[in-house]
Amino acid sequence: MTEEQLQNESKPKRTRILGKQTVVTVVGSKTNIINIQEPLIKSIAEFANELGLEIYIVGGYVRDYYLHRPRIDYDFTIIGDAIEFAEKLAQKFYTKPILYPRFRTAMVQINGTKCEFVGTRKEIYQHNSRNPIVTEGTLEDDLKRRDFTINSMAVSLNDQKFGEVIDVFGGIRDLGLKILRTPLNPMITFNDDPLRMLRAIRFASQLDFRIDSNAYNVIKKISERIQIVSQERITEEFLKVLASPKPSLGLNLLFDTTLLRYIFPELYFLAGVEKVFDKGIEYAHKDIFMHTLQVVDNVAKQSDNIWLRFAALVHDIAKPKTKQFIPEIGWSFHGHEELGARMMDGIFRRMRLPLEHLEFVTKLVRLHQRPMALVDEGVTDSAVRRLAFHAGDALDDLFLLCKSDITTNNPKIGEKYLRNYDFVAKKVKEVQEKDKLKEFQSPVRGDEIMKICNIEPSPLVGMIKSAIEEAILDGIVPNEYESAKAYFLENKDEWLKQFSN
Repeated sequence: MTEEQLQNESKPKRTRILGKQTVVTVVGSKTNIINIQEPLIKSIAEFANELGLEIYIVGGYVRDYYLHRPRIDYDFTIIGDAIEFAEKLAQKFYTKPILYPRFRTAMVQINGTKCEFVGTRKEIYQHNSRNPIVTEGTLEDDLKRRDFTINSMAVSLNDQKFGEVIDVFGGIRDLGLKILRTPLNPMITFNDDPLRMLRAIRFASQLDFRIDSNAYNVIKKISERIQIVSQERITEEFLKVLASPKPSLGLNLLFDTTLLRYIFPELYFLAGVEKVFDKGIEYAHKDIFMHTLQVVDNVAKQSDNIWLRFAALVHDIAKPKTKQFIPEIGWSFHGHEELGARMMDGIFRRMRLPLEHLEFVTKLVRLHQRPMALVDEGVTDSAVRRLAFHAGDALDDLFLLCKSDITTNNPKIGEKYLRNYDFVAKKVKEVQEKDKLKEFQSPVRGDEIMKICNIEPSPLVGMIKSAIEEAILDGIVPNEYESAKAYFLENKDEWLKQFSN
């Protein structure tokens, strides 16, 4: 469908408010009707009709209906008191509402579905806050306060107009054009709530939409305003960008608008190529940011695991700090994997990321060079055993990351690396299974060490356990209790003397 056809198909509606009744007139086109089948929406509509309230389903539901995407949670607009309606609805469904009187909103969870109710409202923002002053408004006031035209549509749920679409700002047209526009001047929309800048990029990345040029230029101009938004909300949107089908689309937009500089500076400063001339020869390293985006996309083609994608995003995060030029050799990033692993704790805490995933990400960053080192040095049983031990349950994810890290433009070199990784992966899995290393720890437990050595709980116990584990990993003794205990008894006196000093 051409742009002209789309515009004719969905001309904006002119809305005028008469008391509590909203009169909708479609200019130059018949009113759009959508077929709502969800039983829960129909139940809520019937309840509102019984109470004589005007009710609409708005925002994401309407957008995703036209995009043929799953519709999970529902947002409703009430002409009237949304708090009172939510309380009565919660009683009907034997649940409890969550109320936000300051914002005239409420949330009721019904059979696992989150239903949010908002009274039609106007919003006034202060420059240093994204929390608005909320007053009662019309339906049109409520729709124009939203972020994008594709999210500014409403569908009537009242009996006589059930399914009728109110599209004041041309959202259906913009869905067809795959464009993100703001209902108001983008300077107003983004200045009022700077999180909308990040949402623009998230939707562009998720839906493969283009951001309207005026909106895009405003984002670039006021990107520093993102700093007034809470870290939790920023991180929520950032992870949705990372979860999109091709994350590089959104990550590139974050970089180009400079939003990335404020929300993830370590990633932003990966960009660029430094060149050095040494004895007439130019030495230049690859653009680490662009390489990183390739790796993330490679992972995304094979896995929806957001934390594996995050590990890909940060696997080279310490390269700028370890970058060194070695004459006649070139650029070196020695130790970047270890420094990067140590950076993860600070990054996770600053970005308010869930700490239960910290160990997994840290492990992959620390180990992502290890398989290639085994290829280069030759695969010894001891080295393979150590990799299997340290990778544990993350072994498959580690090799997926390593393979995704191959971004060479030379097909022959790429195929060679892949074959090498496959060989090492097979060898590691064999050793992991043979030596029972997935849940590996010293077969001789701490309480037995304390009893035999007559020592109290202390770091000394851990040192002795580690010495036993190292012997198993080196292949000196097998991973079984009797052999490990015999080795312990043989060496305990020397260890006690050595570790006590």
